[in-house]
Amino acid sequence: MVTCIRLIQLRLGILIGSFVFCGLVFAQNTLLADEVLVKPVQVAAHTYFVQGRPEMGSSSNQNFISNAGFVVTLGGVVVVDALGSPVLAKKLIAEIKKVTNQKIVAVIVSHYHADHIYGLQEFKKIGATIYAQGEGRNYLSSETAMQRLIASRVDFAPWVNEKTRLVPADIWIDKTFVLKVGGVNFFITRVGPAHAPEDLMVYVPLEKVLFAGDLVFRGRIPFVGNADSKGWLQALDEIERLNPDIVIPGHGTYSIKPIEDIAFTRSYLKYLRESMSAAALNLDPFEGVYQSTDWSEYEGMPLFRAANRMNAYNVYLSIQAE
Repeated sequence: MVTCIRLIQLRLGILIGSFVFCGLVFAQNTLLADEVLVKPVQVAAHTYFVQGRPEMGSSSNQNFISNAGFVVTLGGVVVVDALGSPVLAKKLIAEIKKVTNQKIVAVIVSHYHADHIYGLQEFKKIGATIYAQGEGRNYLSSETAMQRLIASRVDFAPWVNEKTRLVPADIWIDKTFVLKVGGVNFFITRVGPAHAPEDLMVYVPLEKVLFAGDLVFRGRIPFVGNADSKGWLQALDEIERLNPDIVIPGHGTYSIKPIEDIAFTRSYLKYLRESMSAAALNLDPFEGVYQSTDWSEYEGMPLFRAANRMNAYNVYLSIQAE
């Protein structure tokens, strides 16, 4: 009899422990959700942006590592980029509702990288029209995009999961396009291939604000990935010719001194090309030239260890391809 009672007590203890564990996991996920705040900053009369964190995407930050922005007009709200998970997009939509009663009518995708697009499905649910550059179709149909999504469902769970999907544009843009909403012009220009084949920048003359996407990075090492560094440098020249008062980058805080702040991205790309060029053309081993290069100007910056070697290797290969 005593043995039976002890067995029941043991089983009850295991059951209660399981409930406690599940409760802790649920509480932890809820806490994480509450800690990741998406707070708009007003940068011009009708323009706002939210700033992602200068770190790698993870479950704890819900993949909130990139920026998004929006402009309020009399005809509705135009959003640029959709953030890196559906939950972040929901938070952004909720914050926009706090700013204005205007409906979100359009989302412009600066480029089809995961940290900018996984929130698109939430904007589709509320009826927004999605605009993107035509080369994005190639990415969406690629094995790379699907494998990245599969990995993201693990890496960013539960915020990116089996319900998260890749969303195509409703309107594909293949040349300069002017979107008019509520009397405000949005000049959408293709500048790729640069950071990505389908890079777009969005200029709002009324506000003198430029949404530059990942053509401009501030406060962290740029992500070069499979970028065309030569085209990227040319895109930076195009931004300077526009002479905006404010630039909202894809990563980092907004700039009120665009010429000065664009210089960081330009100098980093130029340094990669200058450092890798001779070895690439002579077919010297990459590892040797990388180890002998002086990275002291950049090695203290966020994401240097995560991105710099990969960036240099990409530039090394791209110079050979040129």
